Amino acid sequence: MYFTPLLPTNVNGNIDARLLEMAEEVCLKSAALGAVYPPQVLNAIKSLLRTINSYYSNKIESEGTHPFDIEKASRKIFSGDTKQQQLQKLSLVHIQVQEWIEAMMQADDSDTPFSRAFISEVHRKFYSHPDMEPFLAISTAPGSTNVSETIRMIPGAFRERPVYVGNHTAPEYTEIPTLFTLYESAYKIPPYATQAAKLIYAFSSHHRLTWIHPFLDGNGRTSRLVLDGIFASIRLQGYGLWNISRGLARRSEDYKHYLTVADKVRQGDLDGRGALSLKGLIAYVRFMLEIALDQIVYMEENLKLHTLSGRIEKYVKFSQQKMYPTEPLPKYSELLLKELLIAGEMPRGNVSNVIHTSDRTATTLIKKLTEMDYVESDTPKGAIRIKFNAHFASEIFPELIAR
Repeated sequence: MYFTPLLPTNVNGNIDARLLEMAEEVCLKSAALGAVYPPQVLNAIKSLLRTINSYYSNKIESEGTHPFDIEKASRKIFSGDTKQQQLQKLSLVHIQVQEWIEAMMQADDSDTPFSRAFISEVHRKFYSHPDMEPFLAISTAPGSTNVSETIRMIPGAFRERPVYVGNHTAPEYTEIPTLFTLYESAYKIPPYATQAAKLIYAFSSHHRLTWIHPFLDGNGRTSRLVLDGIFASIRLQGYGLWNISRGLARRSEDYKHYLTVADKVRQGDLDGRGALSLKGLIAYVRFMLEIALDQIVYMEENLKLHTLSGRIEKYVKFSQQKMYPTEPLPKYSELLLKELLIAGEMPRGNVSNVIHTSDRTATTLIKKLTEMDYVESDTPKGAIRIKFNAHFASEIFPELIAR
């Protein structure tokens, strides 16, 4: 059975007007995010949100590792618990693959995130990493002998057996190549499409990819990484200053519900002309757009300059009063961090002017904040810029990280 309709369109083939209106709002609000900040600060936020994206995407699969633990893993500090250590490493691999996807989409416009080659490569890149070896052993459901078995998944390879996901029976594995031919053709976005229409293509294709369920395991993570790749490919401005996985994880049951709704077969003559439910696809796309808007509005509020600057000042004050379970920040920290928020980066020699002290005190402050992971630079003597470590971020971006 094919996965038509391909898009939430009416009888005339036009995308649902209300969805287009919502998609346009997403595009406009997303593009406006962070307009007051220099690129160095925006890049620091995007780096933070890759960790957040990894955390929430894995949390949807009930395997989330807290960003505090991901940050420790990035410094080679791993849990003594084997399972937790594996999850820490999984999160690091997720971040690496997302960075690879972003770089690929920025480097070469010819790469399409809708191709089976790209989708397979995302899965292969993720699961072929040496740290993912423990996740390749897949327990299958009991067959005719009522005995389950464990098989080794081949990274990047399409499945060669039937799978069942909740109430969804995935297409026969023999149909996957044919389904991908339709998928690649259907989601080849026309060059004249508006940014709002491209967003509708992105969300529609996300469901259809999960419906095909091409891999033995890892389809959820892979499909969300592919969706990140689509956003990068269509140049969705502002994406990276928010991410879809945080919103989906916070409404995980609704996410799974709407995926299931879009899985339904056509419900009578008033439900489109495809094999699957048009009403279900519309409801699912509306849900995804609502999630996107919610995440953008959240970051829009938190990225207001006076709001963020005030929270940094408050954070430093509380830290110095030893109200956090972390090492207190040194004197003058708030002056430097707030200045870096506005300036983006700063030559080390200018710090003494900002904090109104001697060069020696400025050098000591830079060294300490670098060790504590609040500032960073490309070289030992290079310009410094702000860095949002997990604890810092959890306080100045309230509710960014689920407790």
